[in-house]
Amino acid sequence: MNEFLKKVRKYEIRIRKAITSQMQGDFHSIFKGSGLEFDDVRMYQYGDDVRTIDWNVSAKGHGTFVKTFKEEKEQSIFFLLDISASQEIGQHKKQKIDIAKEITSVLTLAAIKENSQVGLMCFSDRQEKYIKPGKGIKHSYHIISAIEDFQRVSKKTNINLALTEALNMIKKKSIIVIVSDFLDEGYDQKLKAMARTHDLIVLHLTDKSEFKLPKLGILPMYEKESGKTIWVNTSSTGNFKSKMAKKIELNKEQLQKISARNQINYLEIDTHEDYVPKLIKLFTVRNKTHKSIR
Repeated sequence: MNEFLKKVRKYEIRIRKAITSQMQGDFHSIFKGSGLEFDDVRMYQYGDDVRTIDWNVSAKGHGTFVKTFKEEKEQSIFFLLDISASQEIGQHKKQKIDIAKEITSVLTLAAIKENSQVGLMCFSDRQEKYIKPGKGIKHSYHIISAIEDFQRVSKKTNINLALTEALNMIKKKSIIVIVSDFLDEGYDQKLKAMARTHDLIVLHLTDKSEFKLPKLGILPMYEKESGKTIWVNTSSTGNFKSKMAKKIELNKEQLQKISARNQINYLEIDTHEDYVPKLIKLFTVRNKTHKSIR
């Protein structure tokens, strides 16, 4: 646990310093601008984001008006962490689940230090662990400890159920960060509903070994669609491998399209790469975008 915490602190400090430098002193939080509430309307000015136009007020015929917002004094950030068995792919200590735990812990520390409320739900095909939003460094260590030491009950995945439970639990507009490999189906509508209600960030974890099965001979594999175990010759040059790779790639493309159409911040993170620069770029872009909207 101590080794894990040291690593998390190192990454958290690195991210905060890099963003502070890139934002040239205008840095307040890596989650800046996402906890917004409606304030007033004003006349449209050249350069305003068209997404802020208040069409109801503008329709009265007195000109085009845009909504103005103010930052909420207290932001709530909630992590949905996928701990299903599909996350256990990759090299030793560099599996998807390892990177997912690191990233969630890093962002938890960063958010807590900006006085945000942070909550957590770990899920498989059920709610495995829930920690209600709280503040303070003691609370962040409670979350990190739960993430590092937690043992799941189920190996399966049900993202749709996790999103449904989160929507029912989280009533106040919050920043929702979903950390998963998204190797599941049937969650599209709930993901869109989450994006309409909250400020949504999707961190999509991948591993190169998913696209290329090692040659280990004939192995049993569970086929979700049929609910049966099938035997696959991983040493064969047949089309099973290519079909599997195409399915994973199609899943990624669909997730990217949903994110683009619903103003969801999407980021793919491969277990073999340094995720810190990608996170820095994501939150730098988020900060600048939300600043322009205000």
